[in-house]
Amino acid sequence: MTTSNADARIEWVRSQCRLLAALREEYREARPFDGMTIGTGIHLEPKTVTLLLTLAAGGAEVVSTGNLNTTQPTAVDYLRRNGVTVIGGPTRDHEEHQEFLAEVIAAKPDLILDNGGDLFARYLAAPYDGLRGGTEETTSGRTRLAELRDQLAMPILVINDSPIKQFGENRHAVGQSVFESVLRITNIMTNGKRVTVFGYGECGRGVAMNFRNAFSQVTVVDNDPVRRLEAFLDGYAVASREESVRTADVIITVTGARGVLTADDLPLLKDDVILANAGHFPFEIDVPGMASSSTVTEVAPGVNGMDSWTLVDGRRVHVIAEGHMMNLSGPLPLGNSIDSMDLGFALQARCLEAVAAQRVGQEDCVVPVPRFIDERVANDYVLLRTTAEESLGNSADPLSR
Repeated sequence: MTTSNADARIEWVRSQCRLLAALREEYREARPFDGMTIGTGIHLEPKTVTLLLTLAAGGAEVVSTGNLNTTQPTAVDYLRRNGVTVIGGPTRDHEEHQEFLAEVIAAKPDLILDNGGDLFARYLAAPYDGLRGGTEETTSGRTRLAELRDQLAMPILVINDSPIKQFGENRHAVGQSVFESVLRITNIMTNGKRVTVFGYGECGRGVAMNFRNAFSQVTVVDNDPVRRLEAFLDGYAVASREESVRTADVIITVTGARGVLTADDLPLLKDDVILANAGHFPFEIDVPGMASSSTVTEVAPGVNGMDSWTLVDGRRVHVIAEGHMMNLSGPLPLGNSIDSMDLGFALQARCLEAVAAQRVGQEDCVVPVPRFIDERVANDYVLLRTTAEESLGNSADPLSR
């Protein structure tokens, strides 16, 4: 029997998530989530399929929905065939997305795996007994939930504040996947291009680093003077905001803030500039406001590939994925590397396990991943990789065998 191409892709990803595979075997025996429902709102693609099935192997009833504009129908189909309840499907409509989130909360999950703070905010709008806490994946979500800490008053562990997540996924993997997505969607040459990166958190550092390594001239813009200094000492140009926008061939926003680029910036943009967002929410670039007085033409094939705006003075502005998270949009959206997500999702699973077992308490509300979990995941990963190398002949060096 021939496996479908979609299933083959998901099975390939699952085979490469070695840390999650080991967790899945452990969870089948330990059953840390027996009798519990885990509600999730997360990008539904092959790597998250692996995470959700790992949680299900631990006894959880998993009820999930996707995020705006990143849900892959093949992932939804695979999850449903493997016992996960998936609410809704791909959508770019904010109101429809909110309805999907409300359905997840209506299932009254015992644990929440959130991505942007949407589910916890929904819970506060319709609270119920029995929610133990959960996790939040993103910086955007942490910022949002920190303001609600007194109302939530339950353990919520922020995955993005783990050093493993910061250097493993954000700096290296996000930077790499954003760079790959720009090449795949635009097919441009990066050498010599002037690239402006808004935001110098870990994700912004990774984006800047990958474009510099591809021989681009990179400028960093950040509101924080300390981060600007760090970017300067790291060797990047740090010009005024106006100059950074005016001279850019490519502008990438990675801030988590609203309205980083707006219609007020249109007079500054050079002809043929490319705009892209790598932040979680699709509001860093005000696409509706900026495109309202332009003629829009689809350039790249596929859903949300790339549009070109022709301004009234004839200049063209090219926008990737309509301002949505560009490394999980457009044709063939791959997202971050499998290895990095294997690490990050192992953190997710271990954190949910700790909340379920009440190893963290109410005082751990919207806080970084505890050190004991970071150390457990780091040790497991190194041990797993070392064991794999030894199984090849006690050495990773073929000349020594």
